[in-house]
Amino acid sequence: MKRSLIASVSALAFMLPAAAMAQDGTVKIGILVALEGAFAEGGADGVRNVELAIQQAGGMAGGMKIETVVAPTDTTPDTTVRQARKLIEQDGVDIILGPLSGSEGIAMRDYAKTVPGNTVINGISGALETTWVDPADNFFRFNLDGAQWGAGLGSYVVNEKGWTKVATVAADYSFGYTNFLGFAVDFCRSGGEIVERFWVPLGSSDFGGVIAALPDDVDAIYLGVGGTDAINFLNQYSQAGAETNLIGGTIMADQTVLTSRGRAKDALIGTPTSGPMADDNPDEAWQEYVAAYQDAFPEGERFPSPSLFGVGYYVAALAAIEGLNAVEGDLSDDQAAFQAALSSMTLDTPLGPVTLNENRQATGSVFINEVVEDGEGGLKNEFKSRTDDVNQTLGMTVEEFTAMGLPSRDTPDCAALGGG
Repeated sequence: MKRSLIASVSALAFMLPAAAMAQDGTVKIGILVALEGAFAEGGADGVRNVELAIQQAGGMAGGMKIETVVAPTDTTPDTTVRQARKLIEQDGVDIILGPLSGSEGIAMRDYAKTVPGNTVINGISGALETTWVDPADNFFRFNLDGAQWGAGLGSYVVNEKGWTKVATVAADYSFGYTNFLGFAVDFCRSGGEIVERFWVPLGSSDFGGVIAALPDDVDAIYLGVGGTDAINFLNQYSQAGAETNLIGGTIMADQTVLTSRGRAKDALIGTPTSGPMADDNPDEAWQEYVAAYQDAFPEGERFPSPSLFGVGYYVAALAAIEGLNAVEGDLSDDQAAFQAALSSMTLDTPLGPVTLNENRQATGSVFINEVVEDGEGGLKNEFKSRTDDVNQTLGMTVEEFTAMGLPSRDTPDCAALGGG
């Protein structure tokens, strides 16, 4: 990543209120965020959105000034844990907001268990296992996981598009498996058939072999990649002259991709996607949030509207501020009162109300969107439908959901769900 980007994002920490040496009457928050690798642009938007939430709170929470420290990662678990340890042991933060990527979240779940006197509020990482498998008591995720984000997309493409036979290309790591699972469960239960699955490493630059191997006799290709991986795939897909219908995983048509340079992204026009947000959501809370984001940052230093990554970190910051206000800044007794407040709150967010289950995992809304031209030479996501109260087991019993197995290259088994 360019030095200028790291410097500009890191500088945001010093623009926040009271970003100086920790002192009495100050709560110190670490922003653990990917600023290198495939999701660097999304990570920068995450920092912007934390800044926005703190500005809206007047730089205060629970009667204390808020100080922040930005800890950049590269999406790898080792780097993430190393940076988290620095935040706790050297920077002395009370609370960590982050991480961003799926495998980072699993690593932070395990690290959180070693620092029970601190609280970790997930940034936007979406691997299922983070809160589903042996969760940490002090790790809270106010965003839906990747499987929840896929809810409703499979039935939408079957019922509204008539696409019943697909091949899939997705990132070969925890979030890629999780987001694919959410789509596949819904698609297969609706009678769809997945004829072939391709898995690509995170941070890939060459998709030529995969594109050449994609079958022709399918209705659509599901793409579960994002960031620069998505941009690279679309460039090479267009160069190959491929024209098969596309179905986007949650991060395939995020602002980080739609605002990228070049025309290859036009291949996304007509692509349905699903996730926790819709750019043109008519709800007043969302519209006010987008307007505040646009007003807070110059047009050339932000996206047209908040990215998925930015929204996740904004909601995490809202949760921290609301929890601190609820306990009047009391972080004594290993932050017991603060963590209890987080567990029991109904958090009002631009995405709608969010509550946590017994795993401290969010239940909330999922939106179906389609990529369309914006009339100004660019692309945007157009809202199509919304499903509320999507829980961690996708409406199944715990026993049914557990029986499928954890997300992987081979899970779920489409035939076992009624598909092909």
